[in-house]
Amino acid sequence: MYVTVEDFLKEWEREAELTQKVLEGLTDESLEQKVYPEGRTLGRLAWHITTTIPEYLNHFGVKTDQKENPETVPASAKEIAEAFKRTSTAAAEAIRLHWTDESLKDVQAAFGRQETNAQILMGLIKHTVHHRGQMTVLIRQAGIKPYGVYGPPKEDWVHLGVEKPPL
Repeated sequence: MYVTVEDFLKEWEREAELTQKVLEGLTDESLEQKVYPEGRTLGRLAWHITTTIPEYLNHFGVKTDQKENPETVPASAKEIAEAFKRTSTAAAEAIRLHWTDESLKDVQAAFGRQETNAQILMGLIKHTVHHRGQMTVLIRQAGIKPYGVYGPPKEDWVHLGVEKPPL
């Protein structure tokens, strides 16, 4: 758990960087990829991650600008990636301004339970990571090599001296 705001920001910046790399690998065509007919598109998931960051933070008292029209997914993958970069950077700045190491211990109602602000920040990262994982599946289904978030995709194992990825 986070003891200092700086602890959180280090992890947030690393996870945001990884998410940024995933988003930068999207194409405009890939934004329409779905797992099943009623499911979210890859573009919807990417936009959801981007637009819920300020919504989430504002809900818990960290004031940051919300996106206009969060329901309307841009048709441009580049636009989504650029919006995520601005949003994730603004989120870090807002947290740095609004919360202190001491306020991370404060407790709030969060999703039907009581959580410290540190737990709430962990939830923000988990939410982003969860949907980023969904996106990597859709990226693969769209015929694009996904960015290796915590390890290389299967195509890059050969660069590590492994001819066939382990099962």
